[in-house]
Amino acid sequence: MIGRTRSVVLVGLAGHLIEVEAHVAASLPAFTIVGLPDAALGEARDRVRAATSSSGLRWPARRVTVNLTPASLPKSGSVTDLAIAIAALVASGHLASAAPGSAVHLGELGLDGRVRPVRGILPMVAAAVEAGATRVVVPIGNLEEARLVDGAEVLGIASLAELLAAYGNVEAVPSATEPVREPPVEAARARSVDLSEVQGQADARWALEVAAAGGHHLLMTGPPGTGKTMLAERLPGILPDLPARDAVAATSVHSLAGTLDTAAGLIRRPPFEAPHHSASAAAIVGGGARLARPGAISRAHGGVLFLDEAPEFSARVLQTLRQPLESGEIVLHRAHGAVRYPARFQLVLAANPCPCGRFHGNGAGCTCTPLERRRYLSRLSGPLLDRVDLQVSVLPVRLGLGDGAADTGDASADVATRVAAARKRASARLAGSGWRTNAEASGAWLRARTAASACAPVWRALDRGLVSARGADRALRVAWTLADLDGIDAPDQTHAEQALLLRRGEG
Repeated sequence: MIGRTRSVVLVGLAGHLIEVEAHVAASLPAFTIVGLPDAALGEARDRVRAATSSSGLRWPARRVTVNLTPASLPKSGSVTDLAIAIAALVASGHLASAAPGSAVHLGELGLDGRVRPVRGILPMVAAAVEAGATRVVVPIGNLEEARLVDGAEVLGIASLAELLAAYGNVEAVPSATEPVREPPVEAARARSVDLSEVQGQADARWALEVAAAGGHHLLMTGPPGTGKTMLAERLPGILPDLPARDAVAATSVHSLAGTLDTAAGLIRRPPFEAPHHSASAAAIVGGGARLARPGAISRAHGGVLFLDEAPEFSARVLQTLRQPLESGEIVLHRAHGAVRYPARFQLVLAANPCPCGRFHGNGAGCTCTPLERRRYLSRLSGPLLDRVDLQVSVLPVRLGLGDGAADTGDASADVATRVAAARKRASARLAGSGWRTNAEASGAWLRARTAASACAPVWRALDRGLVSARGADRALRVAWTLADLDGIDAPDQTHAEQALLLRRGEG
């Protein structure tokens, strides 16, 4: 006899609806799972057998073969445990073949029969709904997350016996233990901080506003204690809420990474990721032995990735940023396949001017040699810096204030209002192009819409070798952002000159 049901497996964030078939034959007792399972899925044999026994049912003393189709798709994890159990119990006669119906079953089984939460429920349920399967059974600990998907009819269960009873089996004995729920996690969001808390640094605050308005990447260079980290932490506070598509993608990434606060619902505010400079390449871009898991750059999707003490990061880590900075996604290749994760973030780099950090002004307090200073900053390679639109110097407050008067600047709410207005102008101009910010627009598109007089400073800088061809296009993007902040239809020569100064760190 054959039993069938459905489940979902993830390859990256892409969910695939699979059919789970179970065949019970009169032969020597055995339990085999086929269809490219990994080690964790192969261990489902023992979990399913023990959970069935703990639920008061006898496991068939026959040969049980479970097939996960399509067989060519690699399958990993323990999310198919529940589906395997249901298919096997249908095949063994404990359930009517029509009982599961068209439901999709997701969840890991414990030896005591309880159904344990799994990571990635949100993209799994979304994939099931997109494939036309609206009835989804999930662990009770994932119920709130699964309900975030529109159009899904979700049933949360605490144990296998509870589900069997719902399907009409009167022999199953529900477990008396407490349901397994997900432990609370700290959401990956920026702290509640305000830009008005930054003393002085008018130029750096202005660069931060430009970065937020156009979605540009930013490098801040200056001595320790000048406010670089404070400024970076306040960038998410002046960014607009995530669009619906980005909110779902960001929430899906955090669901798969196990960092989602389900009580807060969809991630609407831009995330903030600040990995330590000792982090490995796998921690930053994602990694794993079989199919890679998302890293910090994917968890920062739609928000900010802040690399403090950027020259201290390994060269390998810094070079891996070049692909997502251009394409907005990261592709990780492994022996068992390639996975794609979204990685469209704003990169903020902070660096000291030298290893000791005291080279500013006349450099009297610096103990570093010129060669040490060059070697230190050269760790930020030219190809990486060429992708950073804004590069500003952050000097000590006493140098930046002139007369020493306190200068707190505008609050985050006021700056966010100007940023939202600038983004609205850019969005109207870019409507129909597929781009949402100036930082995403192509150089050819911008050049065709920029007056020759406004382009002239950029072409002169290109002819003199001050910027590369990529740098020229990025300067034009910043010029358009400056025009949007000023509320005018197109940039002029002054905007182009300001963009070049910001790009060369002379803002």
